[in-house]
Amino acid sequence: MIRFPEVRVLTERGEALGVLPIQEALNRAREEEKDLVLVTDKAKPPIVKIIELAKFKYQVQQKEAESRKKARSQETKEVRFSPFIGEGDYQTKLKKVSDYLEDGDKVRITIEFKGRLITKKEFGDEIMQRIFRDTEEIASIEIRPQMMGKKVMAQLMPAKGKKKEQSEEN
Repeated sequence: MIRFPEVRVLTERGEALGVLPIQEALNRAREEEKDLVLVTDKAKPPIVKIIELAKFKYQVQQKEAESRKKARSQETKEVRFSPFIGEGDYQTKLKKVSDYLEDGDKVRITIEFKGRLITKKEFGDEIMQRIFRDTEEIASIEIRPQMMGKKVMAQLMPAKGKKKEQSEEN
């Protein structure tokens, strides 16, 4: 499949065999009972490697699986508030919101109106604005507050600049 007259040949360990005609490179690969694989065609001359293709594909697959494990998906956590929340409860829930944001998770803030509390929406708005003020250094608003039935929902996401500042301090 390699259609170049001359190629730079590497061994399985990465040692250079030099620039060889394609037929000679193929013969060397057959002698070792391995495959001739094109590494890059951008170089002059193109670079090929004598390796076991099945083993190479397996190693690439393992590296991809490992990188998928290390890639952390961002989760959405939810914290529920009440329009008439005590100061201690508010501080506890705010701490939870801050912890989630510092861990890199998105946070959905829900203020639930039970019973006749729905007539006091302005108290829910005050709580929501207070949360935004208290988290403005570590979060940005992703979804503005929206009324959904008897709930007001908003979503915060970690601020990008904050993580950089923390890593520079360490």
